[in-house]
Amino acid sequence: MISKTVSPEWMVLAMLVLIKLLIHGFAGGNYELHRDAFLYLAMGDHPAFGYVSVPPFTGLLALILNQAGSDGVFWVRLLPALAGAASLLVIGLLVREFGGRTWAMWIAGLAFLLSPAFLRSNVLFQPVSFNQFFWLLSAYFMVRMLKTKHPRYWLHLGILWGVAFLNKYSIVFLALGFVIALALTPARGLFRSRYLLYGALAGLAITTPNLIWQYAHNWPVITHMRTLHETQLVNVNITDFLMMQFLMNFHALAVWLAGLIFLLFLKAGKPYRALGYTFLAVLAILILLQGKHYYSLGLYTPLFAAGGFALEQVLFQRYRFLKPAIAASLSLLILPLVPFSLPVLSLEQMVAYGKATGSYGLEGALRWEDGRVHSLPQDYADMTGWQELGVKVTQTYLSLSPEEQARCMVYAENYGEAGAIRYYGRQFGLPEPVSFSDNFLLWAPDSIRGDILIYVNDEVEEISYFFSDVRPVGRINDPFARESGLPVYLCRAPRNGFDQFYQAKVAELKAEYQQPGIR
Repeated sequence: MISKTVSPEWMVLAMLVLIKLLIHGFAGGNYELHRDAFLYLAMGDHPAFGYVSVPPFTGLLALILNQAGSDGVFWVRLLPALAGAASLLVIGLLVREFGGRTWAMWIAGLAFLLSPAFLRSNVLFQPVSFNQFFWLLSAYFMVRMLKTKHPRYWLHLGILWGVAFLNKYSIVFLALGFVIALALTPARGLFRSRYLLYGALAGLAITTPNLIWQYAHNWPVITHMRTLHETQLVNVNITDFLMMQFLMNFHALAVWLAGLIFLLFLKAGKPYRALGYTFLAVLAILILLQGKHYYSLGLYTPLFAAGGFALEQVLFQRYRFLKPAIAASLSLLILPLVPFSLPVLSLEQMVAYGKATGSYGLEGALRWEDGRVHSLPQDYADMTGWQELGVKVTQTYLSLSPEEQARCMVYAENYGEAGAIRYYGRQFGLPEPVSFSDNFLLWAPDSIRGDILIYVNDEVEEISYFFSDVRPVGRINDPFARESGLPVYLCRAPRNGFDQFYQAKVAELKAEYQQPGIR
């Protein structure tokens, strides 16, 4: 009965979506949350129209999780997994827009489902998964507009780009790339429509609260991008960027290249040529701005859909034996990369696997933002050690008398440490950690009156000047953590004007995020 009412391609898509959710439901149970997730969850305690390093969308999701009491590891990881499942649905819609049927759905869906890059993204509670979904949904509305030649889809895109802007500012690259691409094709006539104005106004209305917040805080996005360029993007070069475009989805190289060829060169793809030009335009923009290679990931999902359709039309009709061959190759090529994509191995096993596969060209998966190769993927090293830190700080706090606890402050050097201490210590009544890192700086009190400090930092010289009694009470012993060896100190008996020093320091740092004349 079901087969008579539901088309085979939608049954295929439903199966792929279910597999996607099962994969993420069972993967990574032996890993902790990523350092960034702790920051975003903390944002849920401080609703705002903007934050230092990200727009407000992720903070809103964290607020919902916090209010629902569902910020455990499973529920936090469910959100990016759902974004991945929703991406599969949109890929299916794109396949149908191009005219694809069952095998096109299989190929396009498998290309996404088995992608090492998207598997990794959909594990992490970060803006990335939602950004990739918004780029894909944008491509769907682009295709609808190009196919129907109806400019009303500018309104859809304007609203979508406004929401996407509140998640990650890089949506601007996609919008700019599409405008450039459209201007290069006969479809440029779509610019001459009032719907373009309506879409622009809708997007502006959605983004205005964040723009006002950015202005009031002296445009922290510019400061963040400058720091990012100086510390990370400086290690990016064109050769590596272009090479990674092929390696990120190497398992589906035949699929997305077929999609790109279909869009750029084939007669059947001519109505959608602007989508192919958008791919090239955005890549050019990212190269000029020295963007990281994975900033372009959102471009590949529509290519999976176009490629699935192209292969179904061009190859499968003549060479039917290629259907199972391509499906099998998509699965087999991913197998060596699965441990780098999903945290399915223990950390000990992952170190051994990385060492064993490094000589086979996979050491790039172990390269960190500093440009060096390490024993673990950076994301994995950022997904352990946090509970140990939270327990040690909590035990130190609980060892104090109630009177001492009332006079105690917790300080952590970076947002990962501060976020983890908040996450694991809040049920025991720990005060919110103070940190001068990322948005924790804006939440830090302007002055303090306590005389006891739990200090989390590997540099103790400065704090020893301000406290006469500084005692080590623990450290992170997890050898796999990026914070391995990080000490925890209990500091008593402040001296040398610590209160005044703190007040001046926090005022100086916060001044960078204050527009002159605005308090």
